[in-house]
Amino acid sequence: MTTPISNPSEILEFNEYIDVINHFIDSGWTDGLPIIPPTQELVDNFINISGRSASEILGSEPTRGRIITVEKAAINSVMAGCLPEYFPVIIAACEAMCEPKFNLHGITASTMGAAPLILVNGPISSKLKINSGFGLFGPGHRANATIGRAIRLIIINATGAVPGILDKATLGHAGKYTWCISESESISNWDPLQVERGFDKSQSTVTLFAGLSPIQIQNHESNSPQGIVQSFKDAMFTSGSGQEEIIVILPGQHMGHITKSNWSKTKLQQCFYDSTIKQNDIEWNKAYAMRDYIPDPESPKSVTRSPEGITIVPAGGEAGGFAQLIPLWGGGSSSQSVTKEILIN
Repeated sequence: MTTPISNPSEILEFNEYIDVINHFIDSGWTDGLPIIPPTQELVDNFINISGRSASEILGSEPTRGRIITVEKAAINSVMAGCLPEYFPVIIAACEAMCEPKFNLHGITASTMGAAPLILVNGPISSKLKINSGFGLFGPGHRANATIGRAIRLIIINATGAVPGILDKATLGHAGKYTWCISESESISNWDPLQVERGFDKSQSTVTLFAGLSPIQIQNHESNSPQGIVQSFKDAMFTSGSGQEEIIVILPGQHMGHITKSNWSKTKLQQCFYDSTIKQNDIEWNKAYAMRDYIPDPESPKSVTRSPEGITIVPAGGEAGGFAQLIPLWGGGSSSQSVTKEILIN
């Protein structure tokens, strides 16, 4: 482990706007796309809105001896195209991904190709217009696009996870560009995720997951919770048994049927859990079994170690029976999801 150190940011001067963009791209400081030049004035606006010192350390990646300061986070947020009011979300996300249990070094250096999925909950979601509806993972929403991109640029520039050098993902996926969503509380009568994790509904939070490539699930026919759950079985089987956590994204159409049936989130989690039980490790090993499981030919196992390990997030458009399954790096145990409160100055 290397002792983390901080160096002041270098000041660069250019004659033309396009020269800035080309220099940053050629230097490997971007995701391959053009950036907003991080002028001192723009960076200072972000730092000021945070109410923190530029040199304050938000977290470290001790394996590489790299740290994330408020200033470095601000520089990359400007580059990503963020508005200053997004910065509290980015600060909380930086603090979350630097928690030891998130294992930032592991997910960025692994060939498995995980990316931080940023889930925002609470009043700040609507205030910043973070999309939770139609086109949930698609383009057209500045907050979603730039908050996720800022975290990726911070990972590249502040922690040194440069693609092809330290980031050795075999395939990667589109979430490694940007991956930020909000939970849709309007399509559910359940407690939102931040309440499940000990926060008040009035508090805004950010939760980071080390997400692998998502799997889209189609079911237009079923109008019962049981039928909707059944459509996930095969996708869940490919993810392996005994995982700590896996994410299920349920859109408005599916949530409408579930709400009409008066199912609680706990009941739905149990149904998912029960539907993916195989009778022994031999059956699971035909596909994929988590390495920390000792083979047991007699013991039934589900996709997760408990029903609570199935994290259900209501989000997406209200029409269309398209859901999503998101497996996590290391089965959600080698990297555990982290929730942090978003603090507004």
